[in-house]
Amino acid sequence: MSGTPLNATPPLTPAGDNPPDRREIRAVILGLMIVLGLGAIDQSIVATALPRIVSDLGGLTHLSWVVSAYVLASTSTMPLYGKLSDQYGRKPMIYAAILIFLLGSVLSGMAQTLMQLIIFRAIQGIGAGGLMPLAQIIIGDIVPPAKRGRNQGSIAAVFAICSVIGPIAGGIITDLLSWHWIFYVNLPIGAVALVMIGRALKRPHQSHSRRIDYLGAALLTACTTSFLLVLALGGNEWAWNSPEIFSLSALALVLCVLFVFHIRREAEPVLPPDLFHNRLFVVACIVLALTFMGMLGASLFFPLFFQMVMGVSPSHSGLLTGPLMVGVVISSMLNGRVLLHRFGRYKPAQLFGLGLATIAFAVLAWAAATSQGFWIIEPAVFALGLGLGLVMPTMTIAVQNALPFAHRGVGTATLAFFRSLGGLIGVTGSGAILAYRVQNAGGLLDGVHMSSLTEAGLKQLATASPEVHAAAIALYRHAIAMTFATGTVIVALALAALLFLPELPLATDHGGAATSRK
Repeated sequence: MSGTPLNATPPLTPAGDNPPDRREIRAVILGLMIVLGLGAIDQSIVATALPRIVSDLGGLTHLSWVVSAYVLASTSTMPLYGKLSDQYGRKPMIYAAILIFLLGSVLSGMAQTLMQLIIFRAIQGIGAGGLMPLAQIIIGDIVPPAKRGRNQGSIAAVFAICSVIGPIAGGIITDLLSWHWIFYVNLPIGAVALVMIGRALKRPHQSHSRRIDYLGAALLTACTTSFLLVLALGGNEWAWNSPEIFSLSALALVLCVLFVFHIRREAEPVLPPDLFHNRLFVVACIVLALTFMGMLGASLFFPLFFQMVMGVSPSHSGLLTGPLMVGVVISSMLNGRVLLHRFGRYKPAQLFGLGLATIAFAVLAWAAATSQGFWIIEPAVFALGLGLGLVMPTMTIAVQNALPFAHRGVGTATLAFFRSLGGLIGVTGSGAILAYRVQNAGGLLDGVHMSSLTEAGLKQLATASPEVHAAAIALYRHAIAMTFATGTVIVALALAALLFLPELPLATDHGGAATSRK
């Protein structure tokens, strides 16, 4: 099962008879680095500015939807970008993704209410859904798996470096100007990305007539949205046993059944069922979904923890979040340039990485719950980054190595879909945990209801009485510690799933899928 090739169509090779030379590969990789930097900087800047956004616009219980709307839109469009790039080419689709992303950035910067910001972030997410998958697909087109570790390591390093710069820039921009400007910074970066891609990506695309499964994409989006609304609103806006939650749950189930029935009958489904006959692909989707569920769900609250619990400024909270991505940079470079490139093995490093991430999450949960200082929290954040950097980049290489060229576009995009879906569930679930703890915090303290206090955010918290201030800090501390503990369990489950991942030899050319080691 692990070595089952997907032979629905004959294996294809990249466009052009001659393989790209090193100069062309470097030019393309440089352009893709700018594209990935665009998405990385945006996500980290927004995370740092979330407390200030909530302070200005209100609505702490809907905080996670500023991120969730973005991730939901990007997640839902990822498989469609893979299909469209197979038909119309990589270059037109990555152009479209960048332009939609920039439009959403401008609109988000102009938002005056939290609802406007959530809607505009969804538009931004539609564009972001093509950035990472298309970059990985293009790399898979031009670089054989055995040589891809160095390139993927460099891509991951640039992505991580931008994620380090983002919190710092976000804190500075938020302090000196306003949170509205964190979205406008995407415009010059996006312009550079468009120019670089236009110059670097020149290979002609071999056109293949494919039917685009718009109905499947619509069913997938509706099913995912319904499920996440249950997770976000249950126990918060509506009780878990309310008619609204029952109705949404039933709708999600019906849409899921319809989607499965549809893709089994559709000639070119948005998620081909044949992909799930490959054991490596299935295990990889499960591992990445669980990894991102734990990581993104907990790390969303790092800036909130540092600012509201530890009492630091937005710019300093960005610096304190930095060790996470510094760890990712170091381990990604080591993994891609040394371990994977020299030994051709990806599973041992992934096992060690997830084990380290599990331990780091457990330490963070304990440190948050027991009021430990930075001398424990910061090394744990760094260790978490080290562990995650050994897992994420090489999993894409493993999947692309296991699939024939004709299916690598949709396979890569589908892997990205499940990875982001896991992150989306983590973000929404963590937001639900925090909202539940806030709304059940014990009623009135000195005449101020805790949910009213946290709705107003940092401004009212700073002017509250010492008793109310201390109660609010304790509330945040224990709620965020709970998200870290949940992340520990989820990443441990990812480690258990990783044990079932087959180890395939990395191909040295662009031929068909690799077969399993016996």
